[in-house]
Formats: sequence, structure tokens, C-alpha cells
Amino acid sequence: MAGVSGCIKYSMFTFNFLFWLCGILILALAIWVRVSNDSQEIFSSEDVGSSSYVAVDILIAVGAIIMILGFLGCCGAIKESRCMLLLFFIGLLLILLLQVTAGILGAVFKSKSDRIVNETLYENTKLLSATGESEQQFQEGIIALQKEFKCCGLVNGAADWGNNFQKYPELCDCLDKQRPCQSYNGKEVYKEPCIPFIKDFLAKNLIIVIGIAFGLAVIEILGLVFSMVLYCQIGNK
Repeated sequence: MAGVSGCIKYSMFTFNFLFWLCGILILALAIWVRVSNDSQEIFSSEDVGSSSYVAVDILIAVGAIIMILGFLGCCGAIKESRCMLLLFFIGLLLILLLQVTAGILGAVFKSKSDRIVNETLYENTKLLSATGESEQQFQEGIIALQKEFKCCGLVNGAADWGNNFQKYPELCDCLDKQRPCQSYNGKEVYKEPCIPFIKDFLAKNLIIVIGIAFGLAVIEILGLVFSMVLYCQIGNK
């Protein structure tokens, strides 16, 4: 009967040990964010809401799942346990199927998501001219985006800020003369609104996320192949 390949066995162990360490790192960071005093203050604010808690809880769950799978893969490879290898295979296969499903749904609903993002940005334009304290954090975020992308406002340029245009010093100042500028309330400001830049930024980051997901899928497929080969070799001993 054929023996177990040492190369596959220790490659499987190394792969899953790194997988396990990644799970520990994700879990530790997520728990730290969940319990730290600074994060509690941020999450308890009205502007952020409970969605941030959900995001952190999802990260905790992901980290725990990766830890468990890494542990099963490591022990299954070293101890040559078919049961652990099978559990690892099933768990990793489910994760891969979820990724594929999420990718398909993302492609199907891409046009709808683009419309939602567009409507959300247009709807939030009115927050720039609002005077309440709850809108100030959003306004400061847009100011940072304006400096980064060298634009002004969201839809109609500097006019989006209304009476708040005088509230913030150096708002929309056209410092880069290579970009289109215009005169507004006696000062030179960037002419282009920020929505096109924000949408382009989101599109570029989506490509990065897709690339990372594709890379993870390749690694997961290799993990599936190694685990099944090792599973079969142990059965043939």
C-alpha cells in the first residue's frame, strides 16, 4: 500500500498553521476593537449606530472559524486523522461556496448597488448645508475628501454648502491650479464636485476586493486539493 507523502503532509501543516495564525490575528483585533474604551464611545454615538457592532461581530465570527479550520487542518495533517481532514475539507468548501455565491450576487446586483450608492450620495448632499451638530461629523468627512480628491461639494460644487460655506476656513480652496477652478463668494474654489471621484474610488477598491477574494479562492482550492489527497493517502495506508 502507498504511504503518506511527507511533502504534502508538511505543506498542508504549514498552510494551515499560517491559516490558524491569521485567524488568531483577526479574532484578537476584532475583540480588542469590540471592548476598547475608544471604540465603545464611537459605536455608542448616534451617527454610527449599531451597524458597526454587527461588522465587528462578523469579524469575530470569521476569525473564530478560520482558527477552528486551521486547527483541524494542522492536527489532521500531523496526526494523519481522516476525520479532522474531512471536517477541514467540508468547512473550507462551504467558505468557498459562500464566496462564489457572494461574487455571483454582487455581479447580478451591481447595477442596483451602483444606483443605491448614487442615490445615497445625492441624498446626503443636503447634509452639507445643515446646521445641526449631528451633521457636523459628516461635513468634516467630506472636507477631508475634498482635500484628498481636490474637488468641492457633492453635486453642485461649492453651492452645496449653502450658508456653511463661510463656517469652515479654507473650504474648497483651489490650491492646485492644474485643476478646474471657479470664483465663489469672492474666493477661488475647485469647480468639480466630488461624487465622480468618490464613485471612481469605490470602483477601484471594489476591484482590489475582487482580486483579494480571487487570490483567497485559489489558496482555498489548493487547501481542498491537499486535504483530499492526504485524506485518500491515509486511507490507502
